Amino acid sequence: MYLGNLFEEKRREVLEELITAYPLGALTTVRPHGVEVDHVPFQLYPGIGPCGTLRCHVARSNPLGQSLSADEELLVVFQGPNAYISPSWSPGRQRHGKVAPSWNYAVVHAYGFARPVEDREWLKAYLDDLATAQEAHRPNPWTLSGAPTEFVDQHLKHIVGIEIRLTRMVGKWFVSQQRSPSDRAGVIEGLLEEQTDAARAVARMVESHAPQPVARVRNDDTPSTARGRPLAEEKPKP
Repeated sequence: MYLGNLFEEKRREVLEELITAYPLGALTTVRPHGVEVDHVPFQLYPGIGPCGTLRCHVARSNPLGQSLSADEELLVVFQGPNAYISPSWSPGRQRHGKVAPSWNYAVVHAYGFARPVEDREWLKAYLDDLATAQEAHRPNPWTLSGAPTEFVDQHLKHIVGIEIRLTRMVGKWFVSQQRSPSDRAGVIEGLLEEQTDAARAVARMVESHAPQPVARVRNDDTPSTARGRPLAEEKPKP
């Protein structure tokens, strides 16, 4: 992945935060017939291994579970928030017209070596962690232990676990760092006017990753912090 001079994100906690928030990964492997991509949800274990560990599962009928090689590095791609950036949000459009459309995004490429896992207790512990991460905040959370034993046993027969010991993670946050402070302020304002969760998330990233402070442009009633910094304010609506 090309990173450029401004867009690489090296902070491990930031990379792990994106994986945790957007756990559906694109697991990329090279098989005899060519490159294959499987889209599966992952559970991240930051404390296992020097760079962390990812765990997932696939259907037993999926050839991936039986084709993994301990000697071949694989890649998992995690895609965070992304949004179209309109040239109309840039003050430069009125001044000189030298602006073009863009797309802001954040991604993490996680590399490592994988092994298939069929141990029943390992699978149960991992599935419990995976469910808890998505269910704990719900008023009536589903739990693996609450499901009928025979149902769980039958389910385990049809899946194969995968454990990936990570060797490195590469992050890219392409969020208008190359633009001037006034253009970034315009980008934030335009994104907030979209009034979508994805656009608001990208607006927070534009501010939190700015090489220079971004002028306050809006006052919004949506969540307004990005890694401890206030999101730019929104102008009151008439």
